[in-house]
Amino acid sequence: MTAFSITERKSAFSIAPKTAKPIYAITPDDLENQTHLPPHIAAFAASAGFRADAGAFLLCPSEGGQLEAAIFGLGTNPAETPFVSGRLARLLPEGDWRFAYHAGDIAKALISFAMACYSFDRYQKPAKPKARLVVPEGQDCEALMRTEAAVFLARDLINTPANDMQPDHLEAAFAALANHYGASFSAVRGDDLLTEGFPLVHAVGRAGEKAPRVMELRWGRKGARKVSLVGKGVCFDTGGLDLKSAAGMGLMKKDMGGAANVMALALMIMDAGLDIDLRVIVPSVENAVAGNAFRPGDIYRSRKGLTVQIDNTDAEGRLILADALTYADEYQPELLIDMATLTGAARVALGPDVPPFFTNDDAFAEKLSQASDAVDDPLWRMPLIAGYESKLKTRIADLTNAPSGGMAGAITAALFLKQFVSGESSWAHFDIYGHAPADRDIGPAGGEAQAIRALFETISKG
Repeated sequence: MTAFSITERKSAFSIAPKTAKPIYAITPDDLENQTHLPPHIAAFAASAGFRADAGAFLLCPSEGGQLEAAIFGLGTNPAETPFVSGRLARLLPEGDWRFAYHAGDIAKALISFAMACYSFDRYQKPAKPKARLVVPEGQDCEALMRTEAAVFLARDLINTPANDMQPDHLEAAFAALANHYGASFSAVRGDDLLTEGFPLVHAVGRAGEKAPRVMELRWGRKGARKVSLVGKGVCFDTGGLDLKSAAGMGLMKKDMGGAANVMALALMIMDAGLDIDLRVIVPSVENAVAGNAFRPGDIYRSRKGLTVQIDNTDAEGRLILADALTYADEYQPELLIDMATLTGAARVALGPDVPPFFTNDDAFAEKLSQASDAVDDPLWRMPLIAGYESKLKTRIADLTNAPSGGMAGAITAALFLKQFVSGESSWAHFDIYGHAPADRDIGPAGGEAQAIRALFETISKG
């Protein structure tokens, strides 16, 4: 079975090794010692002044003047720029290519190339055909294509504008993912959320054009290790009655980035056939402005029974996650993960490229940090400071959704979510950005998959 995709997209990997042209990815030492290069290629590189700096690129002709090969520089320490080979996606001419030699980590070179081949052209003419890489013997082609598909799924979902990515569109994509892997899928929508015990999801989403909903995918072997994933699916966030500015609203199509990333992680888990009992829960809403929008000062009782005072309607993500986490926790999973584009404070602390995570499990944190380093998927653990829980208190309800003072915003948001997890599960919260502000070696600016490669590495190892 091929990995799931919501768009018709060819893989960056080729299955035509006999016709592929060679790439020599070398360091300055390789060039100086004239190792790993055919003599006539080495001579041409010397005459062209090629130095093998990181990202340097040279196309080489044959003795008959035809395109024969490419040389790519990795710099003096390839480990410092593990994804620099992604630049080849923009540099190589169309056709099939293969690494005849690579002085760095070949697996990271392959996946960085694949991720860099991504483009979002749903609303434009299709991109021109691109270069493709042959997967060499010894590399896991299925694993590479699985990661490629997952990253592209997350990016496609996040990049789609809100007029084509409302809760019903997200449900269609989620249901298609479930169907592709033979998983069960269900959804609770609209006023049924009240009778089924999701009052906070209903309150946040009832003003939206499309009905709010809680969606669930179930897959895997009963009796296996229970893993539950929860993703924030705010398909657009106006801020509600506490309206965002125009600048603050500009990127809010990405506020369903948590949902996109747990769906992508689920794709990897199901495609790999991991022996787990998987549940994926996505509460999905539009935080809109209308006569029935929830208001500052309102108080709602959550699925768990805790009452929440609304002190800012723009702190809506934690509300829908509260009901979803309570529901997920009722299943008593061994591992419970939530992902959300939750706070600007996380971006102030670590920037857009390094998501913070919070967890009640030190052993899990250590395994995840090791996986993060192994696959170069950056993460940083931040603390659950118990003393800050007092900031969540309010006089006439159990909790406030927006502590005053403006300090430690990412931590207090995580502590709010912690109130809805029993503590019996190993729980981790990821405050992701879900967006790349600029082009990088692994892809263009826009929607981004974050933390899923490290999480898959951790989950797959038990």
